[in-house]
Amino acid sequence: MKMVSAIIKHFKLDEVRKALTDIGVQGMTAIEVKGFGRQKGHMEVYRGVEYEVKFLPKLKIEVAVSEEKLDEVVSAILESAKTGEIGDGKIFVYVLEDVIRIRTGEKGEEAI
Repeated sequence: MKMVSAIIKHFKLDEVRKALTDIGVQGMTAIEVKGFGRQKGHMEVYRGVEYEVKFLPKLKIEVAVSEEKLDEVVSAILESAKTGEIGDGKIFVYVLEDVIRIRTGEKGEEAI
């Protein structure tokens, strides 16, 4: 099993959710986060004063998937989250040791 974690732009969430739903993903978690990469923030003007925003608001989505579904999930996120602009985000893939559904006690892939 794998955990796919992706940092995306806020306005891409609905497209990513739809793409994942269309390929049979049954659940995901979305978390509001702040950070920076190569983009390094940007300048904004508030009440006539210019200031630098160093941490940009993004969304982090997490999806637990089987090994067989991994490439399909990564492709769906890549295609639906891409704008072609700097700051599109990144996808991270982690090994997931175990999953346990609290309600039923199911373990492993049955719990996903």
